[in-house]
Amino acid sequence: MSRLFPEHRIRTTCSLDGTWQFYFPKQGTLLEAKDWRQGEEHLLEVPGVWEVLNSRVNYRGQAVARRVFRTEREGPARLVFKGVSHTGTVYLDGERIGFHHNAYTPFSLHIPQLSAGEHELLVHISNQHGEISGLHIPNDYYNYGGINRPVTLELPERRVFIGQVRAVPRFDATRASWALDCTVLVENLGDPKTVELELLLADARVVEHALLAEHGTTEFRCRLEPRSVRPWSYRDPALYLLSATLSQGDKAFDDWCDRIGFRTVSVQGERLLVNDEPVFLLGFNRHEDHALYGCALPLSAMRKDLALLRDLNCNAVRTSHYPNDERFLDLCDQAGLMVWEENHARGQDLSAMQHPRFREQCYEVTGEMVREHFNHPSIVTWGVMNECASETEVGREMYAEQFAFIKSLDRSRPTTFASCRHQNDICQDLPDIAGWNLYPRWYDNVDPLASLEELIHRFEPKGMARKPLIVSETGAGALPGYLDPIRRAKWSEERQADILNEMIRAYGRHPRLSGLFIWQFCDVRVDEARAIGRPRCMNNKGVVDEHRRPKLAYPLVQELFLELQR
Repeated sequence: MSRLFPEHRIRTTCSLDGTWQFYFPKQGTLLEAKDWRQGEEHLLEVPGVWEVLNSRVNYRGQAVARRVFRTEREGPARLVFKGVSHTGTVYLDGERIGFHHNAYTPFSLHIPQLSAGEHELLVHISNQHGEISGLHIPNDYYNYGGINRPVTLELPERRVFIGQVRAVPRFDATRASWALDCTVLVENLGDPKTVELELLLADARVVEHALLAEHGTTEFRCRLEPRSVRPWSYRDPALYLLSATLSQGDKAFDDWCDRIGFRTVSVQGERLLVNDEPVFLLGFNRHEDHALYGCALPLSAMRKDLALLRDLNCNAVRTSHYPNDERFLDLCDQAGLMVWEENHARGQDLSAMQHPRFREQCYEVTGEMVREHFNHPSIVTWGVMNECASETEVGREMYAEQFAFIKSLDRSRPTTFASCRHQNDICQDLPDIAGWNLYPRWYDNVDPLASLEELIHRFEPKGMARKPLIVSETGAGALPGYLDPIRRAKWSEERQADILNEMIRAYGRHPRLSGLFIWQFCDVRVDEARAIGRPRCMNNKGVVDEHRRPKLAYPLVQELFLELQR
């Protein structure tokens, strides 16, 4: 299951997760999909990554994944890949049907007519750096290879189906009531036809009729007004099932479901508001990385991570530095964990941002992130391009483009980005929320409050005034098990705990701040090209290690976060 609840009751769906055949080149790094028989075969689980194989722990190259499946009836079909890491070309029965770049966003492929019987699905995968990717580069986290998220085959009854529903909650203060503004996209792969669309949520129902465009997309706009719903908040994460159904005559032939939370997010001066109440985001930056699974965490591991975050008394999490698996977002919806979700562009300087594919791929991942994750009530802000070249005119132009693009897709959430250009950032007027990555006592032995006040003094006149400010990263490294009784040695668990103690006390109650995210939740693997200064080839700043074993800082953070929420 690619979500935590059924997305369809009428449309037939079939999971293609499980054991796939993977074929690797026997020599060199090139392997064409049609030549998969010449490769070296391994059996791998999907979702999964090939780094779990002893022979492919550090493999950066290409492979072909193969799966044979059967269908019992003929008709239209849709293949949904939630994540292929990082570039995939898809072939069905020997014919190329699609291409996608980026490990962390989903894509779907329409098949107008799929015959009954057996079919061969091939996915040519690359996790290589260089010309192919402006975003997947040697980085402070690892670019794994494989089919890292679920795969589903959908079999609509007809060549007409619901493509997407975007729902925006609205609160009418004068009536003290909620409404849900819905935009429904219906895909028609055939001739024009009239259909009936029904939307249901709690005790609210609307029905619309329309003539669908031929071989195109028809947009429905409608409003649901339930009489009695509870708002979603981090204290009371109330969720409701929104369903859409397509019919002709008395025959319902397609449907779609998602879970909705009634909440608003806004910015008022220096405060971030959820349901018109100020909130202070308190949590961790979390990578999708695990010693046993790479970036393809199973649901059980996601549940463990979320349980640890709640045990740490967090009310928020930042998805550093890419869109997360939708099942983890489902868990955040359920738990009331507020989410800063961001696109996939991390730490690119000006030369990296001028990679010939950077701009195009940034747009693609941003659009897919916002469109696919639009309905998650836990997401309270969209972020872009962590620590990129915000001190340059070219960088400013790209940040402005990204924020404008997000606003064209979603005006219901504020935007943000995390900067480390502490001396000469020129982009602080662009986002709705300012975010800064600060590491006093770790990279520089400076006082945390003094460094924050200097930053505020420097950038308030340059566009940061009268908007919320968040410390988006702060922290220190610790090698698991390295102890120093005198608490002075860098990389010791004691030194990490002492630095986090000072940072949380300095930033947690600062009147200018609206949030604090610790870097980071768990230790994560880094690319070997970045391993200088990263012992164990890991970013060791987690308060738990890569197996989720707590370090000495864990109970300290737990106690301080609890104090801050009282």
